[in-house]
Amino acid sequence: MDRHIPFDALHNVRDLGGYRTADGRHRVRPGLLYRADSLGKLRPGTADWDRFLALGVGTVIDLRHGWEIEARGRVPEDASFTYRHLSIEHRPYDQAALTADVDPGPYLAERFLEVAHDGHAEIRTALELIADAREPVVFHCASGKDRTGELAALVLTLLDVPETTVVEDFTLTALATGALLAEWSARNGGRTPTWPAFGTTPASVMRLFLAALRERHGSVDAYVATVLGMDVDALKAGLRARYLEEPPAGGPEPVYRRATPADAPALVRLYSTAALWQQARGIDQWQPGAKDEEHFLHRMREGEVWLAHTGPHLTGAYELWWTDLAAWGPRPADAGYIHRLMVTPHTAPPGTGRHLLAHAESRITATGRTHARLDCLATNPRLRAYYEKAGYTVVGEQRAKTDGTGSPYTVTLLEKRLGDRPGPDRSLRTVGVSPSRRRPA
Repeated sequence: MDRHIPFDALHNVRDLGGYRTADGRHRVRPGLLYRADSLGKLRPGTADWDRFLALGVGTVIDLRHGWEIEARGRVPEDASFTYRHLSIEHRPYDQAALTADVDPGPYLAERFLEVAHDGHAEIRTALELIADAREPVVFHCASGKDRTGELAALVLTLLDVPETTVVEDFTLTALATGALLAEWSARNGGRTPTWPAFGTTPASVMRLFLAALRERHGSVDAYVATVLGMDVDALKAGLRARYLEEPPAGGPEPVYRRATPADAPALVRLYSTAALWQQARGIDQWQPGAKDEEHFLHRMREGEVWLAHTGPHLTGAYELWWTDLAAWGPRPADAGYIHRLMVTPHTAPPGTGRHLLAHAESRITATGRTHARLDCLATNPRLRAYYEKAGYTVVGEQRAKTDGTGSPYTVTLLEKRLGDRPGPDRSLRTVGVSPSRRRPA
């Protein structure tokens, strides 16, 4: 599931549902808590307005300054929801005008800490509104990035969502940065912000902010108690009763479909989403935006790209190559090479990754090849262990792999003999393709 909800005029509307708590026993209920960029861009009588009303929102919390609302408008009035204006930022600043030497991590973390203290009364009211709501809530600022990101981080932390996930949620604005920059440029005569980091959401911002909050107060709970003056236990009990649920057990197996050129944009977003998930956990392997549509179109021409859907949602994808000179060098045509094994973070059913591997192995077997091969960063032992549990054996190391976009790096090489037994596709549902014993050219 793409966490961003598509609108024409809005670019950063996201459902906070699906995130797991630290103990894994609960998740945030989907469809109850939304974060967004400025809802002042909505207009009655448009498709966007219909999409927004369809969310069933009962409370809109606008975190912007009053002068921002005067300049760009507020969400249109409607009897279906209550509107609250709570400007949590008391010391405005112009991000677009900052100079290139300003490091966004410490700079924005310091601004967030100011907001946490200057805006304590408004933040307290926002948390009370969210905890007491009986219908879905949306909170927003101008870009849905900083003020919105700070409130989202506080709510998710109080719901016991792990910090790595809180950081990841903050960084997901990266998928909307291009549109937000284009919108700013259109409002400002085609100019470009002088600050290169404008519109970005580096993980370091949220990490540094949460660390500073802990250093000053001991924990988010202590901040809520001492600065906001709230009964933390009562607040957390209310939030958890309203917004947490047990994850659904099981679910249908994925249905597979071979990708077409029309799927390239979705694959780009899935790749960048998975890259942000990795980076929030300190895994510096994939880079958001590093794979564009042409990359996936090329892989469709040269091999196979497959999508997995569970119900109506895209839950994973992978690439299948027939040669991999960069990692494996010249080899007989006896293997398929699995790349870009991706699952949608937090929303894919448990075991989706293994299903993707099994499907890829079935496609390799269908061509008459006898081995599945893949590689992973040598500095990622957890991923290596995952593949080993799936039956892959370490057979070597490539110390000078390069994808043409940076310096060479070291990868661990793993392979699995598929044997002559029937492929796993007997238990997997595939749409639109029949296995063929003919090897691809």
